[in-house]
Amino acid sequence: MVAAIADRTLSRSGLGAGRPDPEHRLVADGVDVSKHPSAVLVALFEEAGESRVVLTVRSSRLRSHRGEVAFPGGRLDPGETVEDAALREADEEVALDPASVALVGALTAMPTVSSNTLMTPVVATLLGRPDLVASPDEVDRVFDVALADLLAEGVFREEWWSIPGRTGADGRDGGEFPVWFYAAGHELIWGATARVLTELLCVTLGLPGPFDRR
Repeated sequence: MVAAIADRTLSRSGLGAGRPDPEHRLVADGVDVSKHPSAVLVALFEEAGESRVVLTVRSSRLRSHRGEVAFPGGRLDPGETVEDAALREADEEVALDPASVALVGALTAMPTVSSNTLMTPVVATLLGRPDLVASPDEVDRVFDVALADLLAEGVFREEWWSIPGRTGADGRDGGEFPVWFYAAGHELIWGATARVLTELLCVTLGLPGPFDRR
């Protein structure tokens, strides 16, 4: 299953920065987030016939997104590619050996307005369950979730929000846009992480991505 997901991801994007999410502006609150690139590592492995994805709970010591579920990742250092940054951050945050990672491709790059970055999800595969250790300054807990569990009844829900200054799904300033939630791994997953998981599930199922609409 992981191999099939990798093939579908590669056919969608290839390596390199993902295509921008067309439903959200790259300029928000006066900040051009495209000038502040970041990357996260979407690391997949197979166990007992199930595809699983690595996630973290961000440390309560951090300045932003404290206690939220996230993929390992962060801002690019000068001269870094999104792939290099995703691997470096995963090594720093959860001690994932870059040599054990096979890079596959990138999902849709999306603004994370509260962090003022343009985040590229870099998809990778692992040969098996990794031996990970959380860096306490950045991560409170490392866990993984089976993709099948994210598709189970009652795990997913959608809400419609409206925030002044943000473009809604109808293209209007301040219009409503969908916010997705997954209750999995004893955590509530939402925000950019839930958006990435939603696109990953679409890739897994061979469905059009949530950002493919024009």
